[in-house]
Amino acid sequence: MIVSLIVIVSILLTFFYCLLILFYKISWGGIQTFTSEKTINHTKVSIIVAARNEEKNIVRLMECVTKQNYPRHLWEMIIIDDHSTDQTAVLIENQKEENIKLISLRNHLDERLVNSFKKKAIAFGIEACSGELIVATDADCQMNENWLTTIVNCYETFHHKMMVMPVVMSGKNNFLGNFQVLDFMSLQGITGAAVNNNFHGMCNGANLAYSKKVFEEVGGFEGIDQIASGDDMLLMHKIAQKYPDGIFYLKSKDVIVTTTAEEEGRNFLNQRIRWASKANRYKDKKLFGVLLMVYLFNAVLIICFLVGLYFSFIKNSLFPFKNNRLLILAIGLVSVKTWVELFFLWPVADFFGKKKKLWYFPMLQPFHIVYIVMAGCLGQIGTYQWKGRKVK
Repeated sequence: MIVSLIVIVSILLTFFYCLLILFYKISWGGIQTFTSEKTINHTKVSIIVAARNEEKNIVRLMECVTKQNYPRHLWEMIIIDDHSTDQTAVLIENQKEENIKLISLRNHLDERLVNSFKKKAIAFGIEACSGELIVATDADCQMNENWLTTIVNCYETFHHKMMVMPVVMSGKNNFLGNFQVLDFMSLQGITGAAVNNNFHGMCNGANLAYSKKVFEEVGGFEGIDQIASGDDMLLMHKIAQKYPDGIFYLKSKDVIVTTTAEEEGRNFLNQRIRWASKANRYKDKKLFGVLLMVYLFNAVLIICFLVGLYFSFIKNSLFPFKNNRLLILAIGLVSVKTWVELFFLWPVADFFGKKKKLWYFPMLQPFHIVYIVMAGCLGQIGTYQWKGRKVK
């Protein structure tokens, strides 16, 4: 009875999961690449960056921004130092670019009384900025010289309330590096596909733009500032509630931002737990339902495999196929999952220039299934370490 129930549930969840991935595949293919011949811009842009212990990355980011081909008098960069214990603030202060300004969060906030440091930092930065358009990125990011110009061209053409933009991850050519690159790329493909269909599931604060006016209209981070994560997705959901058709996915290689993969497994897991920690804060029941279905699908695959192993190698029987059917089913469903996801990821990897990485995808699939279940569970039941802090 239990085996039959596991079989039925596994097959049903696989069917719905495949439909979901095919939906993402079609949706990604339906996103038009943005091109613009606009040559004269007038929008003042404020680039907001919250930085904590980023001495290895912050100079490189500032160099990328100062090389932008956007008019110098129309942009400013505000970096909010979030209680760094390294040389981050010193490096920012020593740079000679007048357009780059430093705010010390230590002067505005008691570190002992806050959980959502990044949201507080961004809020202080927006309060102090003079730009009409807010462009958020992270301290460990890099971008090409057309980044700002392309963003503003899209904004001045369509006047979207928020623009979600692509992020690609670079990492070492090892197990952890390739795992993160592929996992992150799949999330980015889903992000674009979902936003393109007004299904506001995901975005990434490493590359996000919204008008200052809209940020103030929705009350900024008010109501979502009790959780450490969510300065991107939870804000997007607030804006989507007020402007359901106001969010746009800007698909252009000129706006791709590159971020770096974590080099230690512990940091990687903490990062993903941080991302998963906001899942139960989404007010959109459709989104929660999709996340729950994906989680259950991966959990059932593990259950199916473990129960199959039990019947195959522990219990003795004269009917080997009967004992092995769950194990065979688990392997078969994982194979189906792998090929469907590869079908979806092929054009996504082509856009990000990562097609060669797909060779690692089948080998990493079993680890990915376990990781989804582990991160999803830990994200809801406990705290995690991030940037030297214990938060939840």
